Amino acid sequence: MSVKILSVTLLLLSMCVCFSSSAGIRGPTKKRPCCVDVTNLDMSPEVVGETYREQASSYPCVNAIIFNTEYGQLCADPNVQWVQNRKLC
Repeated sequence: MSVKILSVTLLLLSMCVCFSSSAGIRGPTKKRPCCVDVTNLDMSPEVVGETYREQASSYPCVNAIIFNTEYGQLCADPNVQWVQNRKLC
């Protein structure tokens, strides 16, 4: 009887090892790039669309409002007036 228990235990253990190692094959999760610097210049004419994303400060990322432009992301200072006006629209 103990041989059967040992066999089942080894089988379950090997299955756990296989499942845990296959979970790592998926690779790392894709992390969004963050803003490490912001602009204070009025870039409102460059902004495309009405959506934006707020980013909290968490090193190395800084507090920012992220707008989309034709050229990619625009990281703006959330405290400047044009950004405040743009968020209200």
